[in-house]
Amino acid sequence: MAEVTLEVLNRDDAGKGVARKLRAQGKIPAVVYGGHRDPAKIAVDRKAISELIQKSEHGVRSIFLLKMAGTDQQRHAMVKEMTIHPISRKITHIDFVRVIMDEMVRVTIPVHHTGTAIGVKNGGGILDFQVRELHVECLPNAIPDSIDVDVTSLDSHQYLRISDLKLPEGVRVLDDPERVVVGVTQAKVEAAPEPVEGAATSEPEVITKGKKEE
Repeated sequence: MAEVTLEVLNRDDAGKGVARKLRAQGKIPAVVYGGHRDPAKIAVDRKAISELIQKSEHGVRSIFLLKMAGTDQQRHAMVKEMTIHPISRKITHIDFVRVIMDEMVRVTIPVHHTGTAIGVKNGGGILDFQVRELHVECLPNAIPDSIDVDVTSLDSHQYLRISDLKLPEGVRVLDDPERVVVGVTQAKVEAAPEPVEGAATSEPEVITKGKKEE
């Protein structure tokens, strides 16, 4: 995984007032955790990080090389959590976690399916996708963008479990290997209601108008 360079600013002050002022200047308050060091308060340019996330091949799962402006300090980090404003949809805060390139990291990776299952194409089945993401462990430069699952060979009532997946080299899944990822099921057909015992089944009597014939 290629790293993305991002210039950051050091900030000593904290609090809502400081954060509000930074946002007004187009900056996002952020904190860097982990890496056997104390947390560090920083600020990043909103436009710069938004463009990097959008243009980077790995998006928000990129490894960032954070370079402190005006110094020779730099560190690798990944985005742990981003806070998004519910109305403007702008990033309002970021938590980074330091990354040591020769130490394992634990991340969440999305699961995507490819192909059309035989049981869906020919058998009228329904693809039941039960796992949308996996928790994995690997070195930072081995983090995959996604885990792709080919469902082409799946027939009706067949399933793929986590243990059946083909994983990239150096990637270990932390979830239960027996958990079902995807399968092909059949839609349930509702049975016609059975008649109630003792209920009348004859046609209703038709009452005609007029005098009864003598």
